[in-house]
Amino acid sequence: MKKPNFYSYQGLDRLDRFRDDQDWFADVLQSNRTRLLPLWRNQHWVTALNQPISFPADEDPGLITQATECVLLGSDQSGTTWIALDISQLAQPEVAALQEETHDFRDLRTVGPLIDRQTGALLAHARAMMHWHRQHRYCGKCGSETTSARAGHLRVCSNPECGKLHHPRTDPAVIMLVQDGDYCLLGRQPSWPPGMHSTLAGFVEPGERLEDAVAREVDEEAGIAITDIEYYASQPWPFPSSIMLGFYATAVTTDIQVDGIELESAGWFHRDQLLNSPENEQFHLPRRDSISWRLIESWMHQS
Repeated sequence: MKKPNFYSYQGLDRLDRFRDDQDWFADVLQSNRTRLLPLWRNQHWVTALNQPISFPADEDPGLITQATECVLLGSDQSGTTWIALDISQLAQPEVAALQEETHDFRDLRTVGPLIDRQTGALLAHARAMMHWHRQHRYCGKCGSETTSARAGHLRVCSNPECGKLHHPRTDPAVIMLVQDGDYCLLGRQPSWPPGMHSTLAGFVEPGERLEDAVAREVDEEAGIAITDIEYYASQPWPFPSSIMLGFYATAVTTDIQVDGIELESAGWFHRDQLLNSPENEQFHLPRRDSISWRLIESWMHQS
């Protein structure tokens, strides 16, 4: 079995069977076996060493009453239950009053590679859920306000004539490394950091198979026809709400025609060139917590 990607947690019991039990959830919010993970405007509370800060629920410093959302994440293998709290409504001075001088709120993308995989997965789960809540404050059918239910895993339209149920959503995106012998296809977008090159990627469209999305995206972005499309692995990517589905494919054509819209450049890179990447502003590979890196790394070390 492949090693799980960053932000993946295989041992988490998501406790779906308890989500409708409001009394159980109220008890959990006071239990010494529960830990609270606060989020403030998509950022996580961390120490100076970039380690996430959480609190035992029975020692809550008042965050539960100030939170706009409380979301049950699940129970880990030690029996600890994790709950995410959204305190985004607090103003900067109020947040500063909660922190020690050595603590700060940081974006997960800046600390994710520095923390253990299970904790990173919990933070990613929390971030994705809070993003979903913020995007569904109003009913998409009638426009009325929605309310949170099922321990944060459902939003219900408040209009009794509508009553539509809104479930958490994630957006599927394919990401693929196209190979031609000892060469692979990498591109770069103009918005990326200087020198960064990565695998091609794109969202799956309605009514489309994953394999068809892989072929379409490679053709649209680089003008390359491919074959032998093979699934590799997946990765939650809550920036803001995707699931990345990784693939390998083999090139049928090699003449690159960059679309000039999503990609500003693309090229064929030899395996040895990537193994000796300078990792500077002239050329560097994607961030190490991404499935793009995993696809490239695995390919680089193939015999």
